[in-house]
Amino acid sequence: MKTNNQCFTVDIDLEDDMMTDQVLHIPSAMRAVVLALTVALVASQQINLVPEFALDKTYVYKYEALLLGGLPHEGLARAGLKVSSKVLLSAVTENTYLMKLLDPVLYEYSGIWPTDSFAPATKLTSALAPQFQIPIKFEYSNGVIGKVFAPAGVSPTVMNLHRGILNILQLNLKKTQNIYELQEAGVQGVCRTHYVINEDPKANHIIVTKSKDLSHCKERIMKDIGLTYTEKCVECTKRDKSLVEAAVYNYIMKPAANGVLISEATVEELYQYSPFNEIHGAAQMEAKQTLAFVEIEKTPIVPLESDYLAHGSLQYEFSTEILQTPIQLLSISDAQAQIVEVLKHLVENNVAMVHDDAPLKYLQLVQLLRVATLENIEAIWAQFKDKPIYRHWLLDALPAVGTPVIVKFLKEKFLSGECTIAEFIQALVVALQMVTADLDTIQLTASLAMHEKIATIPALREVVMLGYGSMIAKYCVEVPNCPAELLRPLHDTMAEAIAKNDIHEMTLTLKVLGNAGHPASFKTIMKLLPGLRTAGASLPIRVQVDAIMAMRNIAKKEPKLVQPVALQLLLDRALHPEVRMVACIALFETRPSVALISSLAGALMIETNMQVASFAYSHIKSLARITAPDMATVAGAANVAKKLLNNKLDKLSYHFSRALQLDIYHTPLMIGAAGSAYIINDAATILPRAVVAKARAYLAGAAADVLEIGVRTEGIQEALLQSPAADESVDRITKLKRTLRALTNWKALPNNQTLASVYIKFLGQEVAYVNIDKTIIEQAIPMTTGPKPRELLKEALKALQEGIALQYAKPLLAAEVRRIFPTAVGVPMEFSFYTAAVAAASVNIQATITPPLPEQPETITLEQLKRTDVQFQAEVKPSIALQTFAVMGVNTALIQAAVMAKGKIRTIVPGKVSARADILKGNYKVEALPVEVPEHIATLSFETLAVVRNIEDPSAERIVSLVPELSMQKTSYAGDRSSENTDPEMPAVRTATPFHKTLCLAVPYIEMKGCIEVHSHNAAFIENVPLLYIIGQHSAHVSVARGEGPAVEKLELEVQVGPRAAERLLKQNNLVDEDTPEGKSILLKLREILETEAKKVPVSSESSSSRRSRSISSSSSSSSMSRSRITKTATMIEPFRKFHKDRFTPHRGASKAVSSGSTGSSFEDIQKQAKFLGNSVPPVFAIIARAVRADQKLMGYQLAAYFDKPTARVQLIVSSIAENDNLKICADGVLLSKHKVTAKFAWGPECQQYAVTAKAEAGVLGEFPAVRLELEWERLPIIVTTYAKKLTKHIPMAALQAGFKLERATNSEKEVDLTVALPTQRTLNIMARIPEMTLSRMAVPLPVAVPINQDGTFSIHIDIETLQNPELLIDKITN
Repeated sequence: MKTNNQCFTVDIDLEDDMMTDQVLHIPSAMRAVVLALTVALVASQQINLVPEFALDKTYVYKYEALLLGGLPHEGLARAGLKVSSKVLLSAVTENTYLMKLLDPVLYEYSGIWPTDSFAPATKLTSALAPQFQIPIKFEYSNGVIGKVFAPAGVSPTVMNLHRGILNILQLNLKKTQNIYELQEAGVQGVCRTHYVINEDPKANHIIVTKSKDLSHCKERIMKDIGLTYTEKCVECTKRDKSLVEAAVYNYIMKPAANGVLISEATVEELYQYSPFNEIHGAAQMEAKQTLAFVEIEKTPIVPLESDYLAHGSLQYEFSTEILQTPIQLLSISDAQAQIVEVLKHLVENNVAMVHDDAPLKYLQLVQLLRVATLENIEAIWAQFKDKPIYRHWLLDALPAVGTPVIVKFLKEKFLSGECTIAEFIQALVVALQMVTADLDTIQLTASLAMHEKIATIPALREVVMLGYGSMIAKYCVEVPNCPAELLRPLHDTMAEAIAKNDIHEMTLTLKVLGNAGHPASFKTIMKLLPGLRTAGASLPIRVQVDAIMAMRNIAKKEPKLVQPVALQLLLDRALHPEVRMVACIALFETRPSVALISSLAGALMIETNMQVASFAYSHIKSLARITAPDMATVAGAANVAKKLLNNKLDKLSYHFSRALQLDIYHTPLMIGAAGSAYIINDAATILPRAVVAKARAYLAGAAADVLEIGVRTEGIQEALLQSPAADESVDRITKLKRTLRALTNWKALPNNQTLASVYIKFLGQEVAYVNIDKTIIEQAIPMTTGPKPRELLKEALKALQEGIALQYAKPLLAAEVRRIFPTAVGVPMEFSFYTAAVAAASVNIQATITPPLPEQPETITLEQLKRTDVQFQAEVKPSIALQTFAVMGVNTALIQAAVMAKGKIRTIVPGKVSARADILKGNYKVEALPVEVPEHIATLSFETLAVVRNIEDPSAERIVSLVPELSMQKTSYAGDRSSENTDPEMPAVRTATPFHKTLCLAVPYIEMKGCIEVHSHNAAFIENVPLLYIIGQHSAHVSVARGEGPAVEKLELEVQVGPRAAERLLKQNNLVDEDTPEGKSILLKLREILETEAKKVPVSSESSSSRRSRSISSSSSSSSMSRSRITKTATMIEPFRKFHKDRFTPHRGASKAVSSGSTGSSFEDIQKQAKFLGNSVPPVFAIIARAVRADQKLMGYQLAAYFDKPTARVQLIVSSIAENDNLKICADGVLLSKHKVTAKFAWGPECQQYAVTAKAEAGVLGEFPAVRLELEWERLPIIVTTYAKKLTKHIPMAALQAGFKLERATNSEKEVDLTVALPTQRTLNIMARIPEMTLSRMAVPLPVAVPINQDGTFSIHIDIETLQNPELLIDKITN
């Protein structure tokens, strides 16, 4: 450093001869003294930048530390704490020092910033005073802190506060550089630090500035919980960040005798977080420290007369932060007693319906169980294991605890027989995913997997083994250089399975290795891969596929290791197509480069297997559309490869294998979702070989594979390949017949052959899988056809007659995500997210059966059952309470100061239903009875709060809304990011007025009213960013109450089947016959009323012709860019001809007119024979839905169905049962021939206001079988025609984009015609005529073949006798 090497000169004035002589005649001894003094003076200016603390002195400093969290705008609430103290420093030896805090005071803050003030936490300060009075020792050499020592009585929390002060003294100062960068150790770890050193000669000061980038640390002190299976999306945060963290240190130093004296030091540290991009608003946690020199005292610091124990280094020491949830501060004095108290609260208050605070109490139970010892849990279990409800709550809470103690407890209880298999599996699946992974837990899980009792239960062993793999994966996330020795037992198991050719054990071990995802397993997995000079080629295809799937998690860590193997497997034409396609999935999950994907594209150009070619091409094509940032390079490479490939692959039908990927990613909000589907088919069979679906999510710079489900039909495929169905020379319909025949012969399959399998992955870890084989089917058939179902039926009927009363509650810790890290102050802060829910339901069912059933239900005959009258009455009260917490702030066992977002949902929807079935009379009735409804059936609330609380004074807890409704705000919000007071002269404005609104909707007939009350108050008035819209208070309440009309006693739905249906109708149906004088008079009056109402509806003054011309003009202009595609193709299609007596009718010019005329007259003739079928035939069935009111007034609707067999005519009439309401809906349909059906729908008063006629007919278009659908209308509601006209304007462009050809035509304005022809069994010709235009498209590909011949007959044989006889069908399948 140049300033450290300044040279000082001694100027001597020699003008005076006398002075010259005096100088020249100085004795030699004196000259030596002068020279020494000069050298000393120069040397003294070589400043030593090491902070000096002399041995015989005590240095007194004033220290203040502040932690404050909230939004950076004034007028909003914040929460934090402050530490104020004197700091005494003195040297014991050359490199050992003592530090003592004098008069420390702790302050709390929860209020409106900056108007409110800090409040002293007197009780907490007093409680910690004995520890604060104890001096600590530390090593200090050349400005670097070494080891830290303290007596046993100093807690980790107090030691970390001392570390926060020592962190200020950490200075790596270089003598030869003014500006430099290094990785420096500190409280937060070893992080990138930038130094700038300046000198102020006038003030005789040295100014040192150092800044830390806490996002780039070589070793960061941090604890993550619940993030093990997430991936860091580096590309997502390159441009946009959700978390920014940095610190700046400023020092003013004065030269001292042997170094420098730190005169003043200030630290400013900032953490800024938002779930979105931080430019859209962010919450912040601000840490400030000041250390100011006061004086030097002669009185030394006296150390405590006890052993000083090593407490590590300057780096932060975690203590109980992991066990302490940030949403509540518990004083745990007797864990066992407190657990029992909370458990009783949960059981007693969640019986009939869920309690409002049940999720919070459940979290409290989990927190207490985390600090409980194994002996505590054993004692609680012994107390409640025989009480089913308590036992149920305990077994639901224990897995969420996530400590090794719980795994050990569950193991002991199962091995001792105190837990059933179902209870153990349910608890263990969750516990193994939640437990903290360490070497002891891994060893415990391994011993559990190898236990002889577990080995006898295959399903249980699979769960334990899969959890074992997940445990290793979690441990290797925490310890990146985890030893490969952890996998030795699995490698040994695999070697033994290969030697014994144990297929099941190979499959299970591969799945476990896949969960572990350790690169050390790669060689073991390769032994099972085909085509790599291994024995894998002789193994079943499903083992080879599982081996490739096991490489996927390894590919995420070591893509370069997996890529060459996956590519080699994909390009090896000697392998089975399914193996090659699964290798394609694994290859693309390694995110290959442009060169690798281009090489694959080149190989696909000469690929002979169309299944593989279709799969790989569709995979590349779908990847080219991906927008997620982490797949950007792959998407670019896929775009290049797609252009190299043949477009013919794009035209393959869906019976070829395909890969589909869709995603959406919103960059400003840093949120997205992606979905993948892989369908692997086989040309030889009709069933897919495998189907895999996966969902992926992106949020705040992290990504995770949320859910994956896979189904494989490997055994079925192998059975089909050995059958005649595998003959590729036959058509697909014949394959279908042979496939069905082969499936009915399942009993001929070997016992050890897996027919199908299903697996489920959650967060990238396989949690369960099922293999379905012949043995499982044989065990399942007696469950449905044997005596056991009869026994179950007997018990169920007996229980129903005696009455069933159930209360059930189920808690769930749906999410626990935490990130804990230290601040410069030495106090931990965390970001956390919790979601807990409790569902409860009470069910009461009572049945009355008349006459009573016999003691042996299996002896009941069908005739006895027909004479039975069954009545049920059930009352159900389901309720759900859910609470979500998002917290940012300080969380220790002593004090919490944080900003919190809290969301709550509570729903209660009771219901009471009565049902009756009189089988003999064909009467079935369901009634909804009145039930007591709470004030609100659903409540939703969300609020953001500033909270501070300490363990010594729980009653002093302070909670303040983050956005107070009447706070005073400064006008310059958007740019204000500081925590300093602004100019008091600035004008002030009030916050935005809260939004409050109530909306109600009355439901007619049933006299019920539903209301929703909404209240919202946010901080968006400050700045228009998403986060400020969320901050504040929001709530919604949904209520249901009786309306203002007469009370409704019940709602009733009745179905009457058979000849008594007419008797049950509450209002006799009748239709006006216009051929009678009375009917003509009624219709005339009705038309006058309808015309009068129609005139009241406003219509546009423009003529219909002008509207039509404008519509045509609009259609023309909208398709002007594609005018060349609008051709006359539609008119060149041959006309539609109908089937008639198995022959085609001769073509007579416009065949459309001929066929339409004949159809219309035939239908009208049948209608004229009987306008209303009810006059000649009784209804087949009747349905009455009504509200039974206290005033006995009829309100509701009834439906009557009539069928006239001679004319094959069906008539449905829906009518209002109200006294003066003649509204009806009529549907009349006639099957005119086996190729033709016509129906008319009419509605309005007496079904005379609106009408639509639909005609469907099978025939021929040209020489191809076809079907035509016509819709004709006489009058439609104005709302329908209005929206239809709006839709018509968009049809031309949409049709062109969909590949249709369009022709302007003067088609009927009240008719739509759709004709579909089948030129081949895999393609369609489509033609549609709508008003003003005709659309057509030829050769539309179909995903499957349609089994219809050219003459319109089916190409497959349907065994009607078998289908009509279920017993014969079951016999064929089972035998």
